[in-house]
Amino acid sequence: MVTPSAIIPAGQLERAILSIRGQRVMLDSNLANLYGVTNRALIQATSRNRERFPDDFMFQLTADEFTLLKRTAGGDGEWGGRRYLPYAFTEQGVAMLSSVLRSERAVLVNIEIMRTFVRLRRMLASHEELARKLVALERKYDGQFKAVFDAIRELMKPPPPSKRRIGFKQP
Repeated sequence: MVTPSAIIPAGQLERAILSIRGQRVMLDSNLANLYGVTNRALIQATSRNRERFPDDFMFQLTADEFTLLKRTAGGDGEWGGRRYLPYAFTEQGVAMLSSVLRSERAVLVNIEIMRTFVRLRRMLASHEELARKLVALERKYDGQFKAVFDAIRELMKPPPPSKRRIGFKQP
């Protein structure tokens, strides 16, 4: 049996997952390429099964989102020839694609995509945990440093003036 990693080059999936509208998604063109079907075939399959793809599973990019995507992704010509705005599939939408595209390759690719989404979720959770720990440390040490700075400020204050003058009394 062919393994998913033999079909998909290392790192290709991580690069294909984008963040759009605050969600991690994959574009129709990337998915069609991974599944070994044409972009048209992928969109037709989803159109025939529209009830399986609600808006939180799949959505079409706006013209502004597509323009921004082209600018940030670079102008390497991969966007040429599109007659419609691309579709973005969330993790759930990608999982639903395996029930619509019924090839062995689609199943293998889907397994690897799901594993990649899980790895990304774990990495993000790890970063969030580190960020929480850093904030806690900052709060803890800010309080300790405040005490140090307060003590230094006290030492820097000029001594209170003495009522008794030092020196000779003039007659």
